[in-house]
Amino acid sequence: MTDASHYQKLGLMVGLELHQQLDTERKLFCHCPTLIRESDPDGTFVRRLRPTRSELGEVDPAALFEFQRKKRFCYEYYNDSTCLVEADEEPPHDICNEAIDICLIMSNFLNSTPIDEIHPMRKIVIDGSNTTGFQRTVIITLGGHVVVGGKEIGIQAIAVEEDAARKIADDDKNNMRIYRLDRLGIPLIEIATAPDIRTPAEAQEVALAIGMLLRATGKVKRGQGTIRQDVNVSIKGGAITEIKGLQQLDLLADTVEFEALRQERLLEIRDELVSREIAPDDIVEKIVNITKVFSESDSKVIKKAIKSGGAVYGVCLPGFAGLVGREIQPERRLGTELSDYAKFWGGVGGIFHTDELPKYGITEAEVTKLRKVLKAKKQDAVVIVAAPGRSCQSALEAVVKRAREAVIGVPAETRTPLPNGTTKYARPRPGAQRMYPETDVRSVKITKKHLKRIKKGMPETLESKEKRFIKDHGLSAELASQIVKSKNLDLYEYIVQEVDITSTLVAVTLENTLVSLHRDDVPIERVTDEHFESVFRSVAGGALSAQAIPSVLTYLAKNPGSNVEKAMAATGLGMADQSEVEQLIMKIVDDRVDFIREQGDRAVGGLMGVAMKELRGKADGKTVKDLLTREVNRVLGK
Repeated sequence: MTDASHYQKLGLMVGLELHQQLDTERKLFCHCPTLIRESDPDGTFVRRLRPTRSELGEVDPAALFEFQRKKRFCYEYYNDSTCLVEADEEPPHDICNEAIDICLIMSNFLNSTPIDEIHPMRKIVIDGSNTTGFQRTVIITLGGHVVVGGKEIGIQAIAVEEDAARKIADDDKNNMRIYRLDRLGIPLIEIATAPDIRTPAEAQEVALAIGMLLRATGKVKRGQGTIRQDVNVSIKGGAITEIKGLQQLDLLADTVEFEALRQERLLEIRDELVSREIAPDDIVEKIVNITKVFSESDSKVIKKAIKSGGAVYGVCLPGFAGLVGREIQPERRLGTELSDYAKFWGGVGGIFHTDELPKYGITEAEVTKLRKVLKAKKQDAVVIVAAPGRSCQSALEAVVKRAREAVIGVPAETRTPLPNGTTKYARPRPGAQRMYPETDVRSVKITKKHLKRIKKGMPETLESKEKRFIKDHGLSAELASQIVKSKNLDLYEYIVQEVDITSTLVAVTLENTLVSLHRDDVPIERVTDEHFESVFRSVAGGALSAQAIPSVLTYLAKNPGSNVEKAMAATGLGMADQSEVEQLIMKIVDDRVDFIREQGDRAVGGLMGVAMKELRGKADGKTVKDLLTREVNRVLGK
């Protein structure tokens, strides 16, 4: 990770938009449950969506981009957990009050100011993720801040919006995308920070801090896909780039770092092009059919395209020699950016460019002939595409457009995160044209009485819980920190409150033991909360030793329909009676008299492992130690 002084020099500015699903009883604009279904849907319907003009008669560029892809959308629905509101066949219901309350709780945590009356807005989205062609969003509060590392990070707004439909598959053959309506309409809180973040590490710390406050509400969903982060990144001389839909918090710092690097490298490429006296107007759409150049080519891609009735087209990029192949992010080059544009706008598989040729079956002779046909000079680069003719034309028009932007600097665009923290082009950045008022949903007044009720019922923060767990539960600082960040926090608090058992044992089991079992490929996710409660009650009641917990949990994970009593019977791990334990301890001691006389009191520690192995978790460790101490003292004559 580069140091903070480098990012200060770059003028790095980062803003976050955190989106978290709320665990409410109903969806935001209907009364369907907020359930994600894995069973087969009950039916489907198909739609096409088109962009609408704003109140000023303008069309949002991102919406226009999606419309030009001419996709159809198939929606899967359930009769018992989705309704006509999701299908856009019935007007939306009133806003979910529970979702508003959760936003107001967060406004107290973040010192944000609620507005007097909330009015839903429509945000045009025609990628198929909403049947209406827009997403409803409601601003609840404005302003505020969160303190991270002693620094105030501004909060711009807290809003609640409906989550999108869940993408199931793409049917490329029919240019159709398949969505499922179970997720559509689940309340999604959106917290937008000011662009006050100055380093990649700080971005991750801020996201973690806000995420901890969200969890403290006790009203957010957990698991993959329930939280998504949009990251807005810019550097001095660059452009605001929105990286949309990042789900892994541990990738956030890398994503910001690599985007700052990308913009820095793009500005270097711009400066190089300017030094070569290249202007945007020098890059023209002289797209040429060069199929004849490759009529005898050994390139598999080109041969396949020509054989299937396609063609090869090329375009010259003046002054771009050596720059198209320049790396701008790990494993991604300027040529990769050009390829992304070609894929999205032309629907092609990719591009070839002269910075990487001869390669891929394309010979030096073919490159020489190619450059001659396109009249490319030494400092020029050539980009070629092999695909159906119209696709080639659209793809190279997009390449030319992106190349012109390279002369200007960094294009403002929306990008998609990749698994290694880098990003790829997704679509143009949306404009203000996409927002307009929602006329089908009544506004909601936020009264002083309402705010007073929220303030009175504020939940405990996780930071406060952590301190309380150390002071009142006797947990170590490390274990307390682990458990407040754990998905098992609620279960831990329930067990400690309901079962007379050591808090540390519960925390260690739910954190360390489960992690260890997971590493051993035990399907621990199949163990229910009821199983855990029974296990801890058995330990508290003396029927099961703490040492036997991992074995019993393993049995229950592999036999989720079973119970603790059957698990103890099947594994033979029920507690042995006192006389049985005493006889075993006496035998272990009598068999090792010489060892005991040689080691003295230290023999107790040495024999503990032997005894516990023999007992296989059938006796509590403290009981075994007390019995061993008594018998060792007998041998030593104490």
